[in-house]
Amino acid sequence: MAIFIQSLDYQLWNIIVNGPKVPIKTVEGVVTPKSENEFNDNDLKLLQLNSKAKHVLFYVVNVVEFNLISSRTNQVNEKISMLVHQCELFIMHDDESISDMFTHFTTIINSLKNLGNCYPN
Repeated sequence: MAIFIQSLDYQLWNIIVNGPKVPIKTVEGVVTPKSENEFNDNDLKLLQLNSKAKHVLFYVVNVVEFNLISSRTNQVNEKISMLVHQCELFIMHDDESISDMFTHFTTIINSLKNLGNCYPN
């Protein structure tokens, strides 16, 4: 499948491996996604490649594989939601040392980062 997709367009393979590309802008040192009315021609080409990558994946993945992928995606989304909830409600427990608390918080943040959710410092 990798060779098939790379033969169509190598950028498609990069999008599939690394995830979809989102047009971004930097405002006062903060990187944020662009709104649709801010898209330029390059942004639209990028979004077209995202759509093309999805189309190719739907084309080459059979129903059984799609259901397996969909199931895993749902599990990942549930895990992300749980970790975000833990992060939002994070407190230091009475029996925790500062070191233990920091380790606990870092574990949550690293887990989110590993699942593709990053938070600025």
